[in-house]
Amino acid sequence: MNQVKVIISNDQKAVKIPTGIRLLIRRCCHAVLEEEGFSDNAEVSVRFVDNEIIHELNRDFRNVDRETDVLSFPLGENGVYDTNLDTGAKLLGDIVISVPKAVEQAELYNHSLQREIGFLTVHSMLHLLGYDHERGGIEEVHMREKEETVLTKIGLKRDNSYYMEEE
Repeated sequence: MNQVKVIISNDQKAVKIPTGIRLLIRRCCHAVLEEEGFSDNAEVSVRFVDNEIIHELNRDFRNVDRETDVLSFPLGENGVYDTNLDTGAKLLGDIVISVPKAVEQAELYNHSLQREIGFLTVHSMLHLLGYDHERGGIEEVHMREKEETVLTKIGLKRDNSYYMEEE
């Protein structure tokens, strides 16, 4: 794998971004591309937003009128990507993460914010590379397996925290 440029912007004020999150996101992007055998230089944009902005984006681009945790906007299809003419890097697309939603989900699943943002980044990177879980079935299972493989490799192994206690 060659160079991966990850451009991260913070367009929300609801949650202070903890130290190390930007590095974690870069590690996640690199790990997904390495796992997938992506050998070209690449660029990815990651944007932190609040629930209001992600709700608007979800409504405007997916016709889903509610907030969500992460959105992926791929710039390629079937392994063909736009290229940055200055650098030659493949433009994979944009990832938009609702930081307040990530905090909420980390609490809900009883794991760290790092694990949640790492998961959302890996999940979105796989979408940028063409994976789709929304059709269900084997595609969903395959994508979940890839997510956990990457997260385990970077030290964010899944634990039993997904089992919620009933009240």
